[in-house]
Amino acid sequence: MTFSLTNIRHLLIDLDGVLYRGNAALPGAHGFTGWLRDRDIAFRLVTNNSTLTPRQYVEKLAGMGIQVEAGEIFTSALAVNLYLEGAEARGERALLIGEAGLHDAAARAGLDIVTERPADWVILGLDRHATYHDFAVAALAIRDGARLLASNADASFPTEQGLVPGAGALLALLATATGVTPTIVGKPEPLMLELAIRQMGGTLTDTAMLGDRLDTDIEAANRLGIGSIMVLTGVSTESDLAGCRWQPDLVVSGLPELERRWQKAA
Repeated sequence: MTFSLTNIRHLLIDLDGVLYRGNAALPGAHGFTGWLRDRDIAFRLVTNNSTLTPRQYVEKLAGMGIQVEAGEIFTSALAVNLYLEGAEARGERALLIGEAGLHDAAARAGLDIVTERPADWVILGLDRHATYHDFAVAALAIRDGARLLASNADASFPTEQGLVPGAGALLALLATATGVTPTIVGKPEPLMLELAIRQMGGTLTDTAMLGDRLDTDIEAANRLGIGSIMVLTGVSTESDLAGCRWQPDLVVSGLPELERRWQKAA
């Protein structure tokens, strides 16, 4: 099917680099979710960032003037929770390198969160407070047989100061130290998008992904077979498009241009 903005009734929206950068809203972000609601376009904010719970994301966004509900947020931590539930991991021991969102997801899956070996799982997400000791204990647990599960493999993420190391950079440390290939649940794996679409009641033909990264948002959309829109306010640039296997259906400078083009198409 040829991509058309008028066919979109459900929209998956990345956060970092699309609605905000760090703690600063990007141009057009304040009114974008309301603009979608006015047009009866359902959406989910689908982010690889596992540091916050959905309720914390609601508060963070409200602080930037962006109004959403907790049920409209779908994080990689929630995908971790669903993966662990499917793996019947309840009651097993887990070492966590991650922040509040990941701890909440593991706890809701019924895992026993520990700080020392032995462990059945090592679960990793972005953690801005992790120490060398944390990684050393995790590496030893993995060598003892613990399974390595990661919320995502983003090498970096955008802040007000620029790109800083992401969960993927931390994951590379453990993977290099242990020689173990991790299981990754976040984008570009299609699982998160599939679950979010199912939650909205959408289909592959009436849903699109709006993101800023070719290697996560656009790749995930391509692999799942849904439409994709890339904004140039985050990580990937126009020059990155050349020669990239994963191509968006539409590229816009930012949310204001997307609204204009969508309105014109309608």
